[in-house]
Amino acid sequence: MINAEWVKNRCLTLDDVSEHPHFEKKAYKVRNKIFATIDFDKLSMSLKLSEIDQSVFCDLKPGKVYPANGAWGKQGWTIFEFSELKPEMVADALKLSYDNSLAKKIKLS
Repeated sequence: MINAEWVKNRCLTLDDVSEHPHFEKKAYKVRNKIFATIDFDKLSMSLKLSEIDQSVFCDLKPGKVYPANGAWGKQGWTIFEFSELKPEMVADALKLSYDNSLAKKIKLS
């Protein structure tokens, strides 16, 4: 079973990642761009994914992985209720979100 500390540690093992307060959550940034937030109370995380990746992850675990409400979900923000998910799935999703955020930041530079 995955817990919030596992997810936090996984985020912080990625290169150049920093942790910041984000409302009642913690945000994880690479080059000042958020790629993940963790809600320690709800045992969930939000990740910024491509439309295709969001669709794939949501299809794999309906009810445990789903688009965020409204415009956020349409932009790729995806909620993962991680306590019942396999570590490999969570790690893959985190890495995709990190890589996507990093690639966008590099293109803008």
